[in-house]
Amino acid sequence: PPPEEVEDASEPTKRDRSHLENTLKLNEEKPADDVSGVLQRLRKIYHSSIKPLEHSYRYNELRQHEITDGEITSKPMVLFLGPWSVGKSSMINYLLGLDNTPYQLYTGAEPTTSEFTVIMHGPKLKTIEGIVMAADSARSFSPLEKFGQNFLEKLIGIEVPHKLLERVTFVDTPGIIENRKQQERGYPFNDVCQWFIDRADLIFVVFDPTKLDVGLELEMLFRQLKGRESQIRIILNKADSLATQELMRVYGALFWSLAPLINVTEPPRVYVSSFWPHDYNPDTHRDLFLKEEISLLEDLNQVIENRMENKIAFIRQHAIRVRIHALLVDRYLQTYKDKMTFFSDGELVFRDIVEDPDRFFIFKSILAKTNVSKFDLPNREAYKDFFGINPITSFKLLSQQCSYMGGCFLEKIEKAITRELPDLLGSIGLGKKPNVLSCDVTGCGETPKNRYRKP
Repeated sequence: PPPEEVEDASEPTKRDRSHLENTLKLNEEKPADDVSGVLQRLRKIYHSSIKPLEHSYRYNELRQHEITDGEITSKPMVLFLGPWSVGKSSMINYLLGLDNTPYQLYTGAEPTTSEFTVIMHGPKLKTIEGIVMAADSARSFSPLEKFGQNFLEKLIGIEVPHKLLERVTFVDTPGIIENRKQQERGYPFNDVCQWFIDRADLIFVVFDPTKLDVGLELEMLFRQLKGRESQIRIILNKADSLATQELMRVYGALFWSLAPLINVTEPPRVYVSSFWPHDYNPDTHRDLFLKEEISLLEDLNQVIENRMENKIAFIRQHAIRVRIHALLVDRYLQTYKDKMTFFSDGELVFRDIVEDPDRFFIFKSILAKTNVSKFDLPNREAYKDFFGINPITSFKLLSQQCSYMGGCFLEKIEKAITRELPDLLGSIGLGKKPNVLSCDVTGCGETPKNRYRKP
């Protein structure tokens, strides 16, 4: 017989997929909730109250982070990170049922994914080159152009007509290969990862229990995940490849090696299962694995349901950073003006300030005078680079950034942070009519918890 048929004979049995359909509500014909009004208001707040300050103090040169309209209206994004060959691509194939279709993501024992693959919704199956994705400003990926042509050749989009992708976008990343230098990739891998991490609504960090090496590249990754802990979910995949006792040991070892990397009071949620279509190995904890998988799907669903809250929270966090940056530049400028005399050399005076901002209490004064948390302060080194490109004399003091009609930039961004964005958040909470299905999830009618508002 032809070789294909022999393969089929030994095909492992496939698991039932009905829990996927049910948990992710893929069969419901429900009207998409209308969020366009909220999005319009969000865009208006961003353009009128946040962007002017962002531009005036060139914030995107510090964080390389400009928010495009495509990003404000984009769907929630789920990012898959982790060492190579842990089953990231298999997991996406499984969730979308792409196995044995022409569009399944390549999987295998050796490092197979060398690209950043964005899996999004489209009317028919097709592949889009990274260069085309970045050129289309309506998509939220146009800012990726700044990472250069080498990177765009490693970016690929796949459009799939799948119900789940109408509400969420998946991003598969090249596996982390320990003992590999950044330069060998030919583009700034960490910066690109950071770009996706900053925008992801859910970050799955996937591990294979049979190869737990936490090396430098993974440590670097967790450093980049700082501040995004609430989005991280850790997945111990291929769990049915170990006997129970061994699995328990690996689970302990994983936490032991990750503990120094994730310093939060609450440990991240870990899911232990085998995320692929084949049946679990005999004599392993099938019930546990299935329950874990359903919890993970519920988690994913929750992110989809709360996407507007997350979007507003994201813009608000961005506004807070822009405000801190503006206050800092203003402080550097004020210090510079105070130190300048008729005879002094501006270059030298400013070099002194940039080299040792603590001597001039630049960061301390921000903490003392404004309600900024010391954990939100950017790194001092970043400002050396920032002012290396943007001379201090090219900025204006905050007190001069006011107009008779438009008001003051600083006041406007503060109003957005303290009033407009929280009000917008509140308005969605009120508008949500709990349906029978999500009662167990939302506690019927309770407005979603706002992470930013003190109880």
